[in-house]
Amino acid sequence: MQSKEKMSSSERQQLIINELKKSKEPITASKFAEKANVSRQVIVQDVSILKAKNEPVVATSQGYIYMGNQPEDNLVRKTIVVNHTPEQTLEELYIIVDHGVTVKDVSVDHPVYGDITASIRVSNRREVDLFYENLRGPNVAHLSSLTNGLHLHTLEADSVGKIEEVCWKLDEIGILVGTTN
Repeated sequence: MQSKEKMSSSERQQLIINELKKSKEPITASKFAEKANVSRQVIVQDVSILKAKNEPVVATSQGYIYMGNQPEDNLVRKTIVVNHTPEQTLEELYIIVDHGVTVKDVSVDHPVYGDITASIRVSNRREVDLFYENLRGPNVAHLSSLTNGLHLHTLEADSVGKIEEVCWKLDEIGILVGTTN
């Protein structure tokens, strides 16, 4: 039985781009590592190189996605400002996705580093549960812990009404601070 040969860096990077462009779902670094016969960390480094080359690869809690695959034309976007405890995170995200709205990212305004944004890309309860489970891992802190719970989310939906309903519900439970656009 022969062992699989390792791919070169350029071959791995091309594999990553090709697979992500074809996929409608996120792909994990572990899956790429298995295909390329390298460690997960090597794939993470390859993705960093691709990002430095301005490839629109984004890391989400479910894996990597290629932003060129995302339909942008009919989506409404709004940035909301919220403030809540880590214990309210699941409730907040469920409210948003239950209204047919996607949480694109989370941002905080750090006093030293400025804007820090992380991609979330959750659209349904299953994706929220996976994201939340990752947040509960050892040595993992909520980004909003840097700002005492104050953070922003970019929301995406196919109608303004869905986002307005989310804002109304988040305001009703006392965590909506405002909107920025």
